[in-house]
Amino acid sequence: MLRPTYPQIRRCVMVTGCSSGIGLATAEVLRARGWHVIPTARQDQDIAMLFNRGFKPVRLDLVDPASVEQAVSDAIALSECGIGALVNNAGVAQYGAVEDLTRIALERQFSINTIGVQDLTNRLIPHFREKGKGRIVNISSVFGRVTAPMVGAYCASKYAMEALSDAMRVELRIENIAVSLIEPGPILSAFRNKSADHSKAQIDMERGRYGDRYRRRMERAKQPQRKDFFTKPPEAVGVKVAHALESKRPHSRYCVTIPAYAGAFLRRFAPDVLLDRLLVNSARV
Repeated sequence: MLRPTYPQIRRCVMVTGCSSGIGLATAEVLRARGWHVIPTARQDQDIAMLFNRGFKPVRLDLVDPASVEQAVSDAIALSECGIGALVNNAGVAQYGAVEDLTRIALERQFSINTIGVQDLTNRLIPHFREKGKGRIVNISSVFGRVTAPMVGAYCASKYAMEALSDAMRVELRIENIAVSLIEPGPILSAFRNKSADHSKAQIDMERGRYGDRYRRRMERAKQPQRKDFFTKPPEAVGVKVAHALESKRPHSRYCVTIPAYAGAFLRRFAPDVLLDRLLVNSARV
């Protein structure tokens, strides 16, 4: 069955989480393709960096509803003919065994990755509806399909993002607003390092049965990533985002990297007992 056809949109896009990695690479890829990109960041030094690269960024903290509201207002003001698309990339990964996750850690994980993202999206949907068309691209993860040990909270937040995206895709289809998910696997970025800092601030990693494992994981997160056959640069995600924004028939899901394709295949066809056996070794490292 052919995918539904959507009209072309104004080439103005708001991209969140552009301090580094996938967000910054996506902003650069889209700008090189002729898009007017409005990137967002949370910290002053990242806002300054984006200005120095020639962008006009807006400040956004997904945990703060007032910041979300102001960011939407600022972005619309910067768009001469209106925003045509939104790319939700901003997020963080909370590391830790489920039993060690505090209520506060869980709430913050969902506040950033799911609730804040949906709040931002919901504030832009009326803008798209007024224009009669729009595109929403949510950066999920292979962990939005497959649940791995020690990142249960992150996986849960991405599963929730995928469920909300699936619902929106059907709800908004009649209004010519397309919704796509990007599901990256391992990507060369500072995401692991930033998530390690976030995780240490949210849970006590020195106590409990997993203390040694946490320390080893944090040490590895600080080491530079090595480029290999399974890891792609962040620009690879930007290329898939461009297709989701520009194609008349955007996919509902895009995998990036071989592990992402393998995870989607196994989740669909492999029994839980096989997946558990494949994943159990990762919980021992």
